[in-house]
Order: sequence, then C-alpha cells, then structure tokens
Amino acid sequence: MSVVFPHTFVPWFRAVAPYIHAYRGKTFVVGLAGEAIAAGKLNAFVQDLSILHAMGVHVVLVHGFRPQVTEQLAAKGQVSRFHNGIRITDPVALDAAQEAAGQLRFEIEAAFSQGLPNTPMANATVRVVSGNFLTARPVGIVDGVDFMHSGLVRRVDQLAIRRALDSGALVLLSPFGFSPTGEARAIDIGALVLLSPFGFSPTGEAFNLTMEDVATKAAVALKADKLLFLTELPGIRETLDDPDSDIDTEMALADAKRLLASLPPPARPTDPAFYLRHCVAACEGGVERSHILPFAVDGAILQEVFTHDGIGTMVVDEKLESLREATPDDVGGILQLIEPFERDGTLVRRERHEIERDVANYTVIEHDGIIFGCAALYPYPEAKTGEMAALTVAPDSQSQGDGERMLKRIEQRARAMGLDSIFVLTTRTMHWFIKRGFHPVDADWLPEARKRKYNWDRRSQVLVKKLV
Repeated sequence: MSVVFPHTFVPWFRAVAPYIHAYRGKTFVVGLAGEAIAAGKLNAFVQDLSILHAMGVHVVLVHGFRPQVTEQLAAKGQVSRFHNGIRITDPVALDAAQEAAGQLRFEIEAAFSQGLPNTPMANATVRVVSGNFLTARPVGIVDGVDFMHSGLVRRVDQLAIRRALDSGALVLLSPFGFSPTGEARAIDIGALVLLSPFGFSPTGEAFNLTMEDVATKAAVALKADKLLFLTELPGIRETLDDPDSDIDTEMALADAKRLLASLPPPARPTDPAFYLRHCVAACEGGVERSHILPFAVDGAILQEVFTHDGIGTMVVDEKLESLREATPDDVGGILQLIEPFERDGTLVRRERHEIERDVANYTVIEHDGIIFGCAALYPYPEAKTGEMAALTVAPDSQSQGDGERMLKRIEQRARAMGLDSIFVLTTRTMHWFIKRGFHPVDADWLPEARKRKYNWDRRSQVLVKKLV
C-alpha cells in the first residue's frame, strides 16, 4: 500500500479543487482511438473517465476501432483499404466492423462495471447508455473512389443524449450510424453516453463512420465544453519537422487554421492534420476547447483537465479575432474605455502620451471596431515580475468572462517574457483578484523601480500571483 504524505497531497488536492468546481455539470466529448484499446489502455482510461463522472462531468465516449477492424479483415484474408484517411468499407469490411464494434462495446461496458477494492473503480456506479443516436449518410464517390458503406454523420439526436446525460448516465457512441434509408455505416467512435454500435435510419441501412467525425459532430450538436481526442499523437509540436521540439500546449483557433492550411491532406492518424482538422471544425462549431492527447501517457486526460499547462495540445476558441495586442490605432479607444473609471477613482489617471508610449504593453478586446476591454503588462525583468495595470471591461460587457480572458492573456505574455509572477495595485477590486489566485503582500514587496512610484496617499493594495 502506497504512503500518502499530507504535505504534498493536501496542497495538490487544493490546487485541483478549482477545476473540480469549474467542470461540474459541464459536458466533455471524449474520442478514444482504437489503437489505445489495442495497446491495453482501456482499464486505466475507464478509471479516469469514472473519476470525471464522479466529479459531476457529463461524459460522452466515442471509441474508435481501426486496428480491430483491420485485424478482423486479416482473419478473413482481406486487406484494409483507405483513401484520405477514411476506410473504404465493402460488404466484407462492414461485417468486420460490426464484429469489432460488438466486441469493443462488450469490453467497454465490462470495464465500467468494475468495482474491485483498492482501485479507482471501488464504490463507483457508472451506468452506460447507448442507442441509435446517430443518423448517417454515405460518403459516396470521391476522387473516383467509391467508399461504399463508409459514411458521415448526418444528424446527432442531441436531445436524447442530453436526457441520458441528465439522468446521470455515461453515453457511449459506437462505430455505426444509419441513414434515413436504413443502410448502416460503421463509425470509429464511442461515448460515455453509450450509443448502440449501430445507428438506424427508417430503412435500417448501416454506415461505417470515423470516430473523429462522430466525436466532432456530437460535440458541436451538444454544445460541449470540451472535445478530447486520446490518440497516438503526443500533440502538435511547435516545430513539426523536429520530433524533439516541445508540444504546443495551447493554440488559438486562428493559428490552428493557419497551420492546417499549410499542411498536406492527412493520410494517416499520425499525420498532424488528422486530428487538428477536427479540433478546428469543433471550435468553429462552437466548442470552446478541443484537445489532442497521447494515450501512451498514463492519466493523460486527468493531467490535461486538472493541471494548468496540460499535457497535449489544446485548440482554443477565444474569439481571438477580438482578443489581441494593441496597436497605435487603439489609443483613442483605450482612452474612451478607461476614462470613466479614472473619473470615479477606480483607475489611476493616465495621460494620452503615456498610453501612446506604452501601447505595445496593452491587450485589448474589440468587437466590430469597438474596444470594450483592455489590460497592460509592465515588466520588471530584474525582479522577474510584471505589473498588470488598467484592467478594464466596459460596464455593459461585464460578467461575461472577458476580464478572465485578458488576465489569462497577460499571464501568457508574462510567461513568454520569463517572468515568475505578476502583481496588481488596486483599491476596489481586491476580491476579484484574490478569487483568481492573487494574494496580498506588503507594498515593500514591490520592485524598487515600482516602489519609487508608489502613491502612499492612495494606499493601493498590492496583490501577487505566482506563474510557476
């Protein structure tokens, strides 16, 4: 039996608590590559999803089965055929997909039924629900290639899935969908709300779908808070042709789209564009966060969800077309925004020439040319810290999370500068900052250069947030 040390466990658990509170009642769609199951990762993965489920996260699990279908075909003396990363599903391949899907559904349900003592599944009660939640359509003939029984998701019955999730079940989406004519198409996915391995149309025709398409369409239909792919990829590397370069842990949607446009069409799941294109599609469809995680790392989904930097690549739809660094053209908008707060004493008054001089320090949020939020970062490199100043959101846009978005961007800029902390000076908004990880310190803590400019008459509270 392992020993738990309170001096490490208690701070860790407290650090995780904000994520637990934030994710309760949220919806995560998780796409599990069939390669992960083939690699023997199913039981550990199920344990981690059960923990999320116990914490109040609504989970839809979509499982893949590429290697399992390939194995079934090999047993029949057949070879798998793909085009543009999609399986060409002839009648023999469709039979193999049905067999593989049925076996995987059995294994997944069995894994969620575990309850052995001294395991994460002890005392767990996870009901897995599946059904004909998907309607499919044929891929058809593309580039002269007839995909036969391969299909694409036509419709997701999000109301039925949502009812299952609201009842406390985990929904499982299996690798088949059915067209309105009833033809089945295989799907390479599954879900915590358990969907039957087949989707049915009025005529019952089955189609073989891809896990990635099902997971993406389900996430968009459900307006999920996260889409997470557990894959062979460790994530998207900062330098694609350097296998030793760091993983890009956070990509703005705009940056992900630019990268995707520069990449060739993916032919294999290990191609960077293979999962990235689905992450982009999900974010464009309204999913705020899409993740690419390595199933080879034990507990990857927990590390991604419950730690600050995560472990894989996260594509973020933060409407970054409006959250950006300021330019000289923004000076007038910044002045107009902060002037009322300077008048009532919330902010220290800044002259126009000061903002013009320091405009590169500012981050702004604008919509249709109107700036409705701003913040500035003034670094003190010698002290490895920086001051966040002039954090402002227009009154009619407050309580929508824009202040936190700007705080996060300022933290990103500070980390990029190699700073270990940021600090603020405030007289009226102490509690807002304390709730977001800042703690009060004495004014003597300030860097010497900033201390010389401190207004002792104003008696501003100094609050600091560690970035490491």
